Amino acid sequence: MDINSKKKSSNTILIDISHPAKVHLFKHMYFYLIQHGYNVIFSTRNQKSIIELLDLYKIKYIVIGLKSDSIIKKFFDQFKYIIKLRNIISKYKVNLAIGSITLSLLHLYYKKFNLIMFDDDDDDVQPFMVHFAHPFCDTLLSPEALIGHRNKKDTIFYSGYHELAYLHPNRFTPDKNVLSEAGLKEGDKYFVLRFNSFKAHHDIGIKGISFESKKKLINTLKPHGKIFITTEREIEPEFEQYKIKIAPHKIHSFLYYSTMFVGDSQTMTSEAAMLGVPSLKCNSFAGKLSVPNEIENKYKLYFSFLPENYIQFLNKIEELLEMPNLKGEWQKRRERMLADKIDVTAFLVWFVENYPESKKIMKENSDYQYRFK
Repeated sequence: MDINSKKKSSNTILIDISHPAKVHLFKHMYFYLIQHGYNVIFSTRNQKSIIELLDLYKIKYIVIGLKSDSIIKKFFDQFKYIIKLRNIISKYKVNLAIGSITLSLLHLYYKKFNLIMFDDDDDDVQPFMVHFAHPFCDTLLSPEALIGHRNKKDTIFYSGYHELAYLHPNRFTPDKNVLSEAGLKEGDKYFVLRFNSFKAHHDIGIKGISFESKKKLINTLKPHGKIFITTEREIEPEFEQYKIKIAPHKIHSFLYYSTMFVGDSQTMTSEAAMLGVPSLKCNSFAGKLSVPNEIENKYKLYFSFLPENYIQFLNKIEELLEMPNLKGEWQKRRERMLADKIDVTAFLVWFVENYPESKKIMKENSDYQYRFK
């Protein structure tokens, strides 16, 4: 639902996104704000997975360009994005914007809007964001797991994870109908696999699960249940038979009822953990990021392995498959995690609606956030 023909607003919130997970991150906040009289629009790159979600949820958006895999082209595309966002902000009289490195670069010289950024990655793994985004936003919001790993001194830390904005039980109820759509019934054992492409700027030099390792993984899991593969790229012909057939927006329900999640995806591993699904990932980020480390080490909700430790990765999968009441144990671990965390969407709505006073409140009393449980 493109909104280029919509009339201007004198009070508009702009959310700029470049990844489908950000649609989920902000969708509940979007619907609340729309229902309470705010004009909210998304800007995005023309990426199929993002556009499909925005259209599905009937979220207003403006496409500002194509998304490229080339790191060099990504860099030069930023200049075009900056100009387009500058025009959008002016045309729609945006007074508050949320997101992205592009908005931060714009905000460096164009100050006619307030800018909030959400970032859950460590400074060490994203030098572009640290140097070209964090310094130029008005407010940076990050999970508390990043305390001590964030250079921006006035960062607002909250007790939660991005994925809890849409997978907290206050926000998400799994739909059992997804099982029959996949030819399954409740109680069937099945595994969800996700393989990433690692094309983002912070993915340079990052490795996941190789083709040969994928074959070994599938052979390990096949005796224990059905296998379903989801991937953001074209699937290898050898794995086509395992390609998941359900609609992308139903993946979280499908994940919820699965026996286990396995892959090299950062986001989906965390999503599975938030749902209380035993999860294992194998990529070069293993052990290097504060938020996943907290989920793994404090709450024991998933396990991560470097690619060079692939044998240990397979061994852990087999160990978990022998564990009695595996899903029940993981639901207990999930409950322990949820007891510590807030309803992230409720917090975000309050923070945005009351900004900038909300920033002052959080700086003076960070425990205020625990009203949003």
